[in-house]
Amino acid sequence: MREIQKIFRGRETIDGGGVKLRRLLTPQAYREADPFLLVDEFHNDDPSTYIAGFPPHPHRGFETITYLLAGRIHHRDSRGHEGHLGPLSLQWMTAGSGIVHSEMPEQEDGLLWGYQIWLNLSTAQKMTKPRYQDIPAEDIPEVEEGPLRIRVLAGEYKEKKSPVMTFFPVLYLDLSFSEESFFYLSLPVGDTVLVICIEGNVEIGERRQQLVMGELALLGEGEGIGLYSKKGRLLLLSAPPLREPMVAHGPFVMNSREEIEQAYRDYAAGLFEV
Repeated sequence: MREIQKIFRGRETIDGGGVKLRRLLTPQAYREADPFLLVDEFHNDDPSTYIAGFPPHPHRGFETITYLLAGRIHHRDSRGHEGHLGPLSLQWMTAGSGIVHSEMPEQEDGLLWGYQIWLNLSTAQKMTKPRYQDIPAEDIPEVEEGPLRIRVLAGEYKEKKSPVMTFFPVLYLDLSFSEESFFYLSLPVGDTVLVICIEGNVEIGERRQQLVMGELALLGEGEGIGLYSKKGRLLLLSAPPLREPMVAHGPFVMNSREEIEQAYRDYAAGLFEV
């Protein structure tokens, strides 16, 4: 079984128009976490920490994946896409060749809680046509296995397949334990595997190393993952590494410094708006 290779505890930061969040993974860890670039958690019930939202801003060269657990967010972008995220809904946006989008709260009080992940695109797909996938909660398949509930956000589990289209195999699961139990899942050898503990705690692998709420674990090599928990909840991500050059700067993720500079020129020229 895979064991924990490294634990990331993240740091508090401010992004967008002034949204308080915890950054669990940054592009500086990309050599280890390829193809995952960034993981942010926003979990606030004070409107002053989220009400400013994320006003219009550009992206190129990767995908953003937003999973909302509580609250409501309105998405709008320069390619004519618009969506409303509610509790347990998923947004999968492919920035590709370039997009300008905004993500603004549709609430003035209450809890806003969710996770955004940045997923890199291969060289062949970096300049693909931008795409937007808005998956409401009721369209996300679920599997009940005794005390374990599994929501299939991306990929497939037990013949339950997510409606999300991806450019390469990505598995994204939301696992909830209602009582003490063990769960084993075979995963492709060579995949990068991340586990984010979002409630309670979980023990991973034969060593049963503990991961607690608010921590992200990067797992080592192995044929599968073993999870022990009483009443924990976690997000599990698995995908093959791209093993390509990566340069990230601000809102752009490309293969070279020259491509980053071109992205800034194209954005300034208004090419992301068409």
